[in-house]
Formats: sequence, C-alpha cells, structure tokens
Amino acid sequence: QVQLVESGGGLVQPGGSLRLSCAASGFTFSSEIMSWVRQAPGKGLEWVSDINSGGGRTYYLDSVKGRFTISRDNAKNTLYLQMNSLQPEDTAVYYCATLYGVGYWGQGTQVTVSS
Repeated sequence: QVQLVESGGGLVQPGGSLRLSCAASGFTFSSEIMSWVRQAPGKGLEWVSDINSGGGRTYYLDSVKGRFTISRDNAKNTLYLQMNSLQPEDTAVYYCATLYGVGYWGQGTQVTVSS
C-alpha cells in the first residue's frame, strides 16, 4: 500500500537546522511532483515547497526562501527538506504529500523551534 513516512523532526533552538526526510513506497515516486506542507498549532495547513518529478524545479513559500531547500533522491524514493536558520514561527507539524496527483499524505513530523 501507499506509504509516506516523515522523519527528522525535533526540538531546535532559533537559528538552528533540521533535515526532514520522507520515505515513499507503494507508488511511482519518480513520476510525482512532491510537496511539503505544514500546520502550525491552532492554524490551518500551509504549503511550504514543491519539487518537480525530476528534481530540477523547486518552489518555495516566500517566508522560507533562502532558508529551506527541497530535494529528492528518486533512486531511494525519498524526499528531503533541509531547514536552516529556523525561527519560532516555523514551529509546525510538517507533512510530505502528493498534492497534484492522487493526494497521498504522510503522518507528519513535529518541528519545534524554541529557546
């Protein structure tokens, strides 16, 4: 069956870094545009970043441009999000998803930025 499993979240101080991973299985990962979406406490879902199927095109929410980098390894069926210069407003549950295909979502990984 289809699985998207995020990992790499945790507690980090402001200015710190984290790298999220999303391991995909059960579908043709290399054919799908992949996305990261987040949900801050008490707020709605917020799109963060997209990457096209080949990995050559990336798109970002304005507030994370220059700090976050999305990437993928199609040989490993894995999506990544490198997050640098983290700020408290980045605190959220981060999900990987196929927003433009059949709508697969992972279970999410918690990122907390706090001193």
